[in-house]
Amino acid sequence: MNNVRTDALDCAFLAAGPPDGIPVFLVHGFPDDATTWARVIDALVAAGYRAIAPFVRGFGPTRLLPHAVRTGEIAAVAYDVLALADALGIDRFHYVGHDWGARAGYVLASIAPERVRTLTALAVAYGTNVAAQRLDVAQLRAYWYQWYFATPRGVQALASERASFCRDLWRTWSPGWAFSDAEYDATAASFENPDFVEIAVHSYRQRWDFSEGDPALADARALIARVPPIGRPTTVLMGADDGATLRASLEGTDHLFTGRYATHIVPNCGHFVQREAPDAVIGAIFAQLANETDGTAGETP
Repeated sequence: MNNVRTDALDCAFLAAGPPDGIPVFLVHGFPDDATTWARVIDALVAAGYRAIAPFVRGFGPTRLLPHAVRTGEIAAVAYDVLALADALGIDRFHYVGHDWGARAGYVLASIAPERVRTLTALAVAYGTNVAAQRLDVAQLRAYWYQWYFATPRGVQALASERASFCRDLWRTWSPGWAFSDAEYDATAASFENPDFVEIAVHSYRQRWDFSEGDPALADARALIARVPPIGRPTTVLMGADDGATLRASLEGTDHLFTGRYATHIVPNCGHFVQREAPDAVIGAIFAQLANETDGTAGETP
């Protein structure tokens, strides 16, 4: 385990691989933690890359500093990644994100495209984290927990039953995945972070305009709301059986990308693609890296 202090966080992260290796950031979502990337990290390190997987604000050993605004909005997660990269002396990096991490990756590719070499996003399509998004009935039903968190009863349920609540999300979001008690319990320890409930609830409330965001992030929120086209090489993977963000949300997204863009539906897979189908994720990441190396992304490592 590693730690660095940024303006807002005492940020804990996993790191492996040579210090001079090309950096790849791997950012988890809700409800998960940095250990979700174990298989992916092993593959990257074996190929000589430097893998860095932070525990997102509100999760695991990462701690918000006393003066930091307790916001869970996705722009804050994106800026946390930039702050970690700055603290580590990393200018440009490849980025892989799941769930919240994927949403933060889209934000990074919009607010700091010069920092993002390639973007690999898992389980979330672009344009799906703005309040103006129109959702069909099936997606509205799948996002039930987000509406529940807008109520006092939902907050209390997450606060008092976080382990069982999040276990049920794992089960329903990935209905074909027989995860072990040991794997879940090891991850659920990260939900005991003292800011977990406040950050998780605020993330969803702010996303749908039920709560105010951090005033310091107003410009970023305005940019996100416009859903600007992304010019960085992007690959999106979604599980065919994802019970959270449905694969239909990928339809009609091509126009939102001006760079190389590819999508893949992973069969027999739910929401936690990197846990359920790590080989598919590893293959997609290495295809991104190879495309950049051979010049099809218009630049060299």
